[in-house]
Amino acid sequence: MASEMEPKVRQTYLYDFYGELLNEHQQKIFEAFVFDDLSLGEIAEEQDISRQAVFDLVKRSTKKLEEYENKLHLMERFLELREKAVSIRERAEAYEQSHEERLLTEIKQISGEIIKEL
Repeated sequence: MASEMEPKVRQTYLYDFYGELLNEHQQKIFEAFVFDDLSLGEIAEEQDISRQAVFDLVKRSTKKLEEYENKLHLMERFLELREKAVSIRERAEAYEQSHEERLLTEIKQISGEIIKEL
């Protein structure tokens, strides 16, 4: 699921989890590119560096963030837990309408999985 998302969305999540591990300069450039949606040229001009330097820095920073995720899997776990929480909410709403006992069983099962993962 996480690997299927748009690159900028993935970069945003990676930064949310691991951005503090980048140095200040990397953070500034990465934020300008990903969050502020500035072009490489705009960032280069603002930082008084070459467009290629901005490109390389964003690429290296993304690679570094991916390496952290490959080792720690924090983003992956978060997305899985969020998906399960959404599933619980959907089943609870369905139960309010139908009062089907199987939905309560499913809610208990999914919440049990979450508790095991924590």
